[in-house]
Amino acid sequence: MATLKTHVALKVTNLEKSIEFYQAMFGVEPMKHKVDYAKFDIASPPLNLTLNLATSVVSGGALSHLGVQVESTEDVKAAIKRFGDAGLNLFTEENTDCCYALQDKVWVTDPDGNQWEVFVVKVADTTPEQNLSTTVNSDDASAVATALKKPCCA
Repeated sequence: MATLKTHVALKVTNLEKSIEFYQAMFGVEPMKHKVDYAKFDIASPPLNLTLNLATSVVSGGALSHLGVQVESTEDVKAAIKRFGDAGLNLFTEENTDCCYALQDKVWVTDPDGNQWEVFVVKVADTTPEQNLSTTVNSDDASAVATALKKPCCA
């Protein structure tokens, strides 16, 4: 199979503001820009991101957040600088235990409320002793119910 590239299509209510945000997010210009559409063809990470103008966007929905995993804390710091230089509101976390992994990250929110994180995983599993087997017993089901009460990374 050829190189894989993820495609994400987002509805946006203000195309120009969204283009400015994603230019800062990924450090590239859109390769296509129409009156109701923009396309970013991002090399790293491989991503085909399209913005589709809509009259409204339902905030919340099933999407928790989006993210880009990078190779190092220095990459996170470079994103922090890029976002700061672009005047984006950002929130940083260092050595945070999120999704059962130790991470450094920076968060930004696009004009329609989609949260993005740029993060590096420093420790892949902070609780390996809690990994479930392939069959779930009643004790495991109780643990799942307890875990659902505590959101991760959002």
